[in-house]
Amino acid sequence: MEYNTCINGYDIQAHYSEKNIEEIFIPLLQRLTKMQQEKGRRILVMLAAPPGAGKSTLLDFLEHLSKTTDVVKEIQTIGMDGFHHYQDYLLSHETVRDGKTIKMVEIKGAPITFDLKALEDRISLVASGAICGWPTYDRNLHNPVENAIQVTADIVLLEGNYLLLDEDGWRGLSDYADYTIFISADEDMLRSRLVERKAKNTPIEQAKEFVEKSDMRNAIEVLHSSKKADLNLRVNSDSEYEVMK
Repeated sequence: MEYNTCINGYDIQAHYSEKNIEEIFIPLLQRLTKMQQEKGRRILVMLAAPPGAGKSTLLDFLEHLSKTTDVVKEIQTIGMDGFHHYQDYLLSHETVRDGKTIKMVEIKGAPITFDLKALEDRISLVASGAICGWPTYDRNLHNPVENAIQVTADIVLLEGNYLLLDEDGWRGLSDYADYTIFISADEDMLRSRLVERKAKNTPIEQAKEFVEKSDMRNAIEVLHSSKKADLNLRVNSDSEYEVMK
């Protein structure tokens, strides 16, 4: 199935196979519907994956699928990208990497460049069942857009790179989740996708340099330092998914 959408200010074209839809995605929606009905309250699902794995597009597709499939409950999807520190903050704050003091903006997307406390506070609110605002991120503005979404649904899927990160400050986030999903992918495929994405608004050589210094380090951290999820998937270069045991 061809799927066209807009993610973080970019028009996206994606393809999902009928096999994946029938054998993975719809059964997942059925499982979440049953879980919500049994619990009788809002459930929060967290999906973690490295940058470039297509998690934002997949969740957008799952939301669409939930609205067009019989006998499953509609889901609402949100992302953690709206909790990036503002560009002004990243330009004016420094950190140390590889023994060098650098501005945070040079590694934008790394865990340290997110407002973790604000993220956890809002996750707690969503997990409590409250109707609340949620920020999004606009890649063209390079900044969050506050309260762009109202969280109202009984099944909420939250995606982000670091939601299952097994590191100080992050490892407690998944305690708020009723169900967790992790997507892994080949590092070379992620590198290719990330360069292509960055090159949309950056010269190609600069895009390659940024991806190597920043995005790929983040991707490797996610791939090797995340906790095992309730459902573990792997995506290949053809955007085909398989369930990992």
